[in-house]
Amino acid sequence: MPLRFTTAGESHGPALVSLLEGVPAGVPLLAADVDVDLARRQQGYGRGRRMQIETDRIELLSGVRAGETLGSPISMLIRNSDWKNWQEIMDPAPRDADGEGPRKRQVTRVRPGHADLTGILKYDRSDARDILERASARETTARVAAGAVCRVLLREVGVYIGSHLVHLGGVDATRPDTLPDDLNAASDASPLRTLDPVAEALMIERIDAAKKEGNTLGGICEVVITGLPVGLGSHVSWDKRLDGRLGQAMLSIPAVKGVEIGLGFETARRRGAEVHDEIEAAPGRTRAGHVQRRTNRAGGTEGGMTTGEPLVIRVAMKPISTLMRPLGTVDMATGQAAQAVAERSDVTAVPAMGVIAEAMAAYVLADALLEKFGGDSLPETQRNLAAYLARLDERLER
Repeated sequence: MPLRFTTAGESHGPALVSLLEGVPAGVPLLAADVDVDLARRQQGYGRGRRMQIETDRIELLSGVRAGETLGSPISMLIRNSDWKNWQEIMDPAPRDADGEGPRKRQVTRVRPGHADLTGILKYDRSDARDILERASARETTARVAAGAVCRVLLREVGVYIGSHLVHLGGVDATRPDTLPDDLNAASDASPLRTLDPVAEALMIERIDAAKKEGNTLGGICEVVITGLPVGLGSHVSWDKRLDGRLGQAMLSIPAVKGVEIGLGFETARRRGAEVHDEIEAAPGRTRAGHVQRRTNRAGGTEGGMTTGEPLVIRVAMKPISTLMRPLGTVDMATGQAAQAVAERSDVTAVPAMGVIAEAMAAYVLADALLEKFGGDSLPETQRNLAAYLARLDERLER
């Protein structure tokens, strides 16, 4: 069965739901394994007041017993603490007052850059709240929950995922030549999840200035995955190519506008000898087929498949659409010029976006792993992977 997940819930509804299907039986899983990533998603300098209201934790509703997955669908509930303040506004049942006019907090002054306008036209709604509640990045909480489970599965086969911020608000962070062994431990220690303390100080200054202006900032995070075996994904069909699957997953994150693997766009500016990675024998590197690339400009994929080198993905997030000093728009109730609505918002959410990107990468890679090695139970998947690696060792001996 292919791995798949879906989420449900609105930003100010009673709860979010994450449903993940296809995880083999026998994967060790506790609620704490998921909660740790939910907490990481809520961190970051420049976040808004919502992060002070919500303390996200999951309730495991199905698919896990005695600390292990059962092979059945895993469902997780994440309650919205702020629901108590929104019941009258978000109540799914009709209320007596509904016949007397719109509910409170109606949104007709649509925000440039958000789903508000396109959504109400597509779905024929008069109140953009019917759109923005689901389009809100709050939905990514449920994605992080699903990705956290996938991360545990990957960890059981020796694959690890981390991220760090490399750009924010016009400031580039210097990337160390050698990344820390535990990338997340190092980046999570920073309020912006960056490894460059000098750049961090400048970024914080930019965030503070943008906040005073009522403005927002975007940036770029880099996701790094180590331990992947060569050959995940495929070259044979467009929808099986791993780089394409990763690109779609990253671009599905709200406010993400760009993705690159390895050198990415820079490869278009260089000559071939400055782009492609020379290959040399490397006995003992079983997961890479006993070879290594002298460089990793390709970022861990060739021909839509993993090479066994670290997979390096950079994800670009635009500034958040809600500005405290709103941009001009049209009030869809009157057709008149207006200032866009100012919903509660962050100055920047780029550090959190890195955690969300980790989750999406975990899902795509766990799916590709199970696609190649299968298994109804974790031990079966591990045996299948071990047999594949043994075959790579046999090729070296010939």
